[in-house]
Amino acid sequence: MALCALTAVQFWFLVHIWHWADHNPDSTAFMRSRLSIIRVDEPGAWLAQRWVPYARISPHLKQAVISAEDANFMSHWGFDWEAMRRAHERNVREGEIMVGASTISQQLAKNLFLPSVRTWWRKAQEAAITVMLEALLTKRRILEIYLNVAEWGDGVYGAEAAARYHYGLPAAALSPEQAARLAAMLPSPRSYNPRSDTLYLQQRTTEILSHMHLARIP
Repeated sequence: MALCALTAVQFWFLVHIWHWADHNPDSTAFMRSRLSIIRVDEPGAWLAQRWVPYARISPHLKQAVISAEDANFMSHWGFDWEAMRRAHERNVREGEIMVGASTISQQLAKNLFLPSVRTWWRKAQEAAITVMLEALLTKRRILEIYLNVAEWGDGVYGAEAAARYHYGLPAAALSPEQAARLAAMLPSPRSYNPRSDTLYLQQRTTEILSHMHLARIP
């Protein structure tokens, strides 16, 4: 019975991913979870998100996000084993979890389907969904969905909403500097608003800007 239930769940994930090869997801598990939290204090709240096709997202943002989040995005099959090894070694050295090594595909798997609580079961399911994403979707489609559902502020999701919220521009018009700054926000997006300007954000933006031109994009 348990095996049948597990198989049914995997099939449910698989069908949704197959459908999203040419249909856009309306929302993600992460977005729905955040909205329920926001509505505790603001019952009428809605999320800011506007889907835009891949061609209407600045290539600078694509380069900046890949450079910042997953430099080997175009060459791996969902898991960057070398980045995971380096992250593990650093975390052991520091005696605590300082860095992670989740790829864009892994992050998308979590955002689309999984709860935020960290358990061994969720990590195993994340890996399975990541394999499905890489098998059924192109790299271009994975990046397109990711850029349209990534969090860029409290209640702000996707490149279009992020560009308008932080800069008053459409996603297609982002400059290299603006794209690098948005990419720098990704690990902790709710920490920043249009007026935020921390030393870390400045330094991380400069770092991303210096090598984002090397990033391969689909």
